[in-house]
Amino acid sequence: MLRHPDNRNLHFHYDDTFEGLPVMVEKGPFIREYLADLKRTIDLTFDQYSRVLAFRVDLRLPCDIELDDYIDSNEVISRFFASFKSKVKHHREMASRRYQHAHSCKVRYVWAREQGWRGRPHYHLLILLNRDAFYTVGKIASDRANMFSRLNEAWASALGIPVDLIAGLVEIPDNATYRVASGKSAKGVVDDGLGSLFRRASYLCKSATKVYGGSQHGFGCSRG
Repeated sequence: MLRHPDNRNLHFHYDDTFEGLPVMVEKGPFIREYLADLKRTIDLTFDQYSRVLAFRVDLRLPCDIELDDYIDSNEVISRFFASFKSKVKHHREMASRRYQHAHSCKVRYVWAREQGWRGRPHYHLLILLNRDAFYTVGKIASDRANMFSRLNEAWASALGIPVDLIAGLVEIPDNATYRVASGKSAKGVVDDGLGSLFRRASYLCKSATKVYGGSQHGFGCSRG
């Protein structure tokens, strides 16, 4: 198995599937260890929830605002997820006060840090939630609090800037939402859209445009 020349702990993956699931082969090669982390994160989500809302998000840094030095490290994405998880937890706590049978929701995620052609890093994310708690990301232009507004607020918090300066830095790509259900049948596991989800998310696991070595990581995921 061919190792990555800049990180000998990582191995290239050239096949058009990974453990039976399709990958976006035209974007390869991929990093095998990243694909394994992606699959494990998805599997953990389905171990807990039979119905899942998954969606892609892209986060960018502002070009015309002076930011703290931690922006160049992985601390910024850690701050983002800490804020986002706190907002989701608060939402579910409020829901449980109103509705006796409100569903809880653990946030799971995968992220990739890539270097743009201008040398400015950006992040690609996959976020996985309990679909019985959240069915949609919501409208981008909505005045009501929704998942998109929570993403904006969390990224503003991570960057240390007012939320009104965040416009255009949080992007939901086209066709980014996947509602996937799995269950048991006499023939085993039945899934609805898992292959499409994994293929789309495999983009985060590609080798190209990532920086290897140094104190920064180019890929990460939630634990547990």
